[in-house]
Amino acid sequence: MARVKPKRHGVVTDMTAMCDVAFLLLTFFILTTQFKKPDVEQIKPPSSISETLLPDASLMTINATTNGKFYFQPVENASERAQLLDKMGQKYGLTFSPAQKASFQRVQAIGVPMSQLKGYLDMPEDKQKEFKGAPGVPVDSVNKELIDWVEQSRAVNPDYKLAIKGDVNTKYPKIKDLFEGLRDIDFLKFWLITSQEGKPNE
Repeated sequence: MARVKPKRHGVVTDMTAMCDVAFLLLTFFILTTQFKKPDVEQIKPPSSISETLLPDASLMTINATTNGKFYFQPVENASERAQLLDKMGQKYGLTFSPAQKASFQRVQAIGVPMSQLKGYLDMPEDKQKEFKGAPGVPVDSVNKELIDWVEQSRAVNPDYKLAIKGDVNTKYPKIKDLFEGLRDIDFLKFWLITSQEGKPNE
């Protein structure tokens, strides 16, 4: 006698828990992701095949534009930024108001000499972003303000690291002045930021 086959029922899967987990993960990543701030000027770094990643914390950055202007980006830590501004003020005989210190904690990058810094910090935040006439932070054989920013940053926190992002068309003599200035303060280890290039076929 033939065996009676049981009637098959469709399997119903409750996806509620899966949707909850997906939305929790999505919310977590949205709230914890730090978006990269745009460069103060358009910089196209040279390419390389290096896959070394920059550290996330305690990193200060120097940007070098095509025409040889330098911008200094201090570390994001607000209290250490305040200490840095005080140290640079002491070195150059300047005092900063509480409003200027608060502005310095929000600024993305310094692109003016110390003689113009107070005026720059007095600008509203939207005017600072639109400020196109920045001469850059000086660094040459006579004026080494950019090196002073690096040196005073390390005085605030010796664990600070440095990355240099230069445009592929930046002239070597300008970068040479920077490297020599870093050598003078015995800062010999830093990163050079490059764009990713595919590995050559072997």
